[in-house]
Amino acid sequence: MKQLFTLLFFALISSLHAQNVLKFDKRNVQCEDKWVAYQMDKDSLYIFGFIYIDATAGLTLNYEGNFKIDNTGKFNRIKQDSIREVGFMKVRLEPNRVAIAEIPESKFTELEIEKTPKWLAIYKSDENSIDHLYRWGFLYNGWNECEKALTYLEKAEKIDPNFKGLQTELAFSYNALKKYESAEICLLKAIKNNPNDCYTYKELAYSYNHQGKTADVIKTYFTMVKTCKEENYIQETAYNLAFKYYETKDKVNFKKWKMEAEKWSKTENQFTKYLKLMETELNK
Repeated sequence: MKQLFTLLFFALISSLHAQNVLKFDKRNVQCEDKWVAYQMDKDSLYIFGFIYIDATAGLTLNYEGNFKIDNTGKFNRIKQDSIREVGFMKVRLEPNRVAIAEIPESKFTELEIEKTPKWLAIYKSDENSIDHLYRWGFLYNGWNECEKALTYLEKAEKIDPNFKGLQTELAFSYNALKKYESAEICLLKAIKNNPNDCYTYKELAYSYNHQGKTADVIKTYFTMVKTCKEENYIQETAYNLAFKYYETKDKVNFKKWKMEAEKWSKTENQFTKYLKLMETELNK
């Protein structure tokens, strides 16, 4: 019984050491160029590796193997077959909310790793180019990390504000962060450079809508009707206008924009479905 208690005590101490050293409070999209560990499995092993971004493949984990934490808090790397030991197993990652931990630099020596792997250099050769900055901003926007995206996109703008797609991508970040006036400025620049881009008009209407510029939203909508081929963007803009009038209980204008939105799809979709629900609510 005493021996069992001792084993349980040391197991608890080991667990506490792990909890103190490894804080599982990060998502994979927050760990670019970081050594990370995934939560312990049933064998008390931690998977670890280095997360980086491949311009083509996106977020990637360079798998390095497993380690255990002993009762003194030391990280002990588990030796494996030669392929895994050199860390050539790459895993493409999808952004998710699984909690992972950043490995403290104080543990690098124990795991026999360098702060910056030598192989990472091939992915950093052009990191100050506008192509790189735009691509990284685009990726982070796609992962809903818009504040991070801006750190790249704003640098890109200083190099070439007219780079294709840049102003619209900046506006996406600003709209997501509720900086609607900044988004509007970017989108008007984008339209000047490319007056036929429907996505840009959609984002502009969104920005106007959140600034209470309803007349400008309506004007943008009819520009889209004349200019755009992407009917889903046109429908979304009409839907947003209908929703605005639904919120103010303006039945006449709600009905008008409900009909406009419904024109752009032959079958029921998310927009027409919600419009019917709103109409039912208004008529109660």
